[in-house]
Amino acid sequence: MRVAHVITRLIVGGAQENTIASVLGLRTKPGLEVSLISGPTTGPEGTLEPLVAGVPGLLTLVPALVRPVSPWHDARAALALVRCFRELRPQLVHTHSGKAGILGRWAAHRTGVPIIIHTVHGPSFGTFQGSLANGAFRVAERWAGRLTTHFVTVAHAMTRQYLAAGIGSPERYTRILSGFPLQGYLRATNDPALRAQLGLGPQDVVVGKIARLFALKGHDDLFAVAPALVRRCPRLKFLLVGDGPWRERFGALARQLGLADRVCFAGLVAPEHIPRYLGVMDLLVHLSRREGLPRALPQALAAGKPVVAYDSDGAGEVCVDDQTGFLVPVGDLAALTDRVARLAEDTALRAALGQRGRALVQAWFPVEKMVEELHELYLKLSRAC
Repeated sequence: MRVAHVITRLIVGGAQENTIASVLGLRTKPGLEVSLISGPTTGPEGTLEPLVAGVPGLLTLVPALVRPVSPWHDARAALALVRCFRELRPQLVHTHSGKAGILGRWAAHRTGVPIIIHTVHGPSFGTFQGSLANGAFRVAERWAGRLTTHFVTVAHAMTRQYLAAGIGSPERYTRILSGFPLQGYLRATNDPALRAQLGLGPQDVVVGKIARLFALKGHDDLFAVAPALVRRCPRLKFLLVGDGPWRERFGALARQLGLADRVCFAGLVAPEHIPRYLGVMDLLVHLSRREGLPRALPQALAAGKPVVAYDSDGAGEVCVDDQTGFLVPVGDLAALTDRVARLAEDTALRAALGQRGRALVQAWFPVEKMVEELHELYLKLSRAC
């Protein structure tokens, strides 16, 4: 079976890591010929293209496939995808992300591809955006949904949101958790040398956050509670992993709050090095207001670190309140302050929650499990054609 995956761009991010792991894993399955089509990767978020660029015949770049809405580029990208599918002749097209999901499904339908799958890594519509954009994306997703054979979601929350928006029917959805290689995280240790390099002392309690420095990721809320947390827990420091357009803004905010010596901006970290940085954290906060199932949460739990997360989208499916961490209502800064402080002050509680979280991730998130479930879904849909 010839399979083509399509994604908008290959920046350093959860959807992109998921897609690359899926493509590379599926290529090992007998009877599958798997290719990957992507738009170009630019900007401060980094690129994962080197992970697939060296694999012969795997990656095709479509220059016109860009993230911003652009009628000129979008029309060119749609036609380029039609040409790709006519050349590759896939029996199954699997799309990822908003722009590639819309254009890729249209192009697959236009060229008569019998099986069209779309993975919902995160919502493309919702209250996080203006009413005009929200309405436009809902209409686009409903239209593309009529061209879709099956949906894969990374969290039950995504299935509920899309069904509530009138997209598809329940039997056309399958949740497949976004697995990843666990071993590096299970072996993560508190490296004194890395701590020293980052300006973190042996006795510091480190609150970590892994996310792009951009809108909707919750950094503003973390800075809002940081002064109160430091007053309550004088040994507290913050480690921010990631880069993005708002780097200078958050640096200025840290200085304005008098926290410049307590906030470490680690910058962009390659995915293979994330376990080292989790190893020096004592807990992780995830305050995103838009995410399917935040990849940073199971990664932190695999490293044995408890988490504090906003109850947004699929976060509650791994951040089980008072079991693997604390789930906080979105925007509740008082609750956020209290839960982070409780973990910062209680070493035994951190260890207990982290241990439970590690067991959950070992059962649910092996990358091999994700690839096997995708393969089984492909075979099931192929038999039903």
